[in-house]
Amino acid sequence: MRQSREGAFREFAEARMGHMFRSACLLTGGDTHLAEDLVQEALGRMYVIWGRTSRLGNPAAYAQTVLVRCYLGHRRRRSAGERPSGELPDRPGEPAGDASLRMTLLDALRELPPKDRAVIVLRYWEDRSVSETADALHVSSAAVRTRSTRALARLREQLGGSIGELAVR
Repeated sequence: MRQSREGAFREFAEARMGHMFRSACLLTGGDTHLAEDLVQEALGRMYVIWGRTSRLGNPAAYAQTVLVRCYLGHRRRRSAGERPSGELPDRPGEPAGDASLRMTLLDALRELPPKDRAVIVLRYWEDRSVSETADALHVSSAAVRTRSTRALARLREQLGGSIGELAVR
């Protein structure tokens, strides 16, 4: 029984890890190290409850919810305000094309408050409905719609006309 449980979990984790990592990267604003930690923490929490997942309708969606909750929990910690320096002496030149657009979008996402960023990632990256996003974040559907509208307006304000210039390259 234990062998089959571990095997089933390992199979699940291998199948979902890449998707969870991409979502975590978006949530953290491109901080890949923190994203790896969040995925590991979320998978650890999933392993603890893995025997009870038969009651879950969709373990993959639940894993994404656990990931978002890990992220929001991390943001509440006192150490979450620490930021590594963005300026390194041996930094390469400006990336071109899609990489530049991706970095611009990640920078803009990083400027959003954590809950707004979580709403944007869940709604537009994970393609979740308003009600699914509300359930994942433990807020009302109206709060999700409000946060989504405000976050998108803030992203448009931050990106201004530069996003069109980057997309055309």
